[in-house]
Amino acid sequence: MTLTNFEELKMWQVAREVTKELYQIVKNSPSFARDFDLRRQIFRSAGSVMDNIAEGFERNGNREFIQFLSIAKGSAGELRSQLFRMYDAGYVDEKTFQALNEKTKSVISMIVKMIQYLKKSSYKGVKFPNKDQKP
Repeated sequence: MTLTNFEELKMWQVAREVTKELYQIVKNSPSFARDFDLRRQIFRSAGSVMDNIAEGFERNGNREFIQFLSIAKGSAGELRSQLFRMYDAGYVDEKTFQALNEKTKSVISMIVKMIQYLKKSSYKGVKFPNKDQKP
């Protein structure tokens, strides 16, 4: 199966779900909505996960995709840390925290698997074709 859009990537879909859930939490939690610093940081890192997966996919080259996936993985780690801060501050209950944390960990796992796959792939993309590969 060949993917033609980043929206088809499960890792992007799950990252989007996490981001949407975070927006709902802010919308329904006046105290979290007033914690401007944490709110801004958590939305930046959550958005960065989604955006770097999308941008890397659109670069049309495995090397660049791997680079952007690495950035997305780092942002997902940052997001996990911020989820702990959100939980410790009492903005979410343990069940919500665990669900968000597990989804974020699953995104990290999918990113790692995609990086491993891309490193082994003989297809390097249109920007960096192999000698045997037609552009």
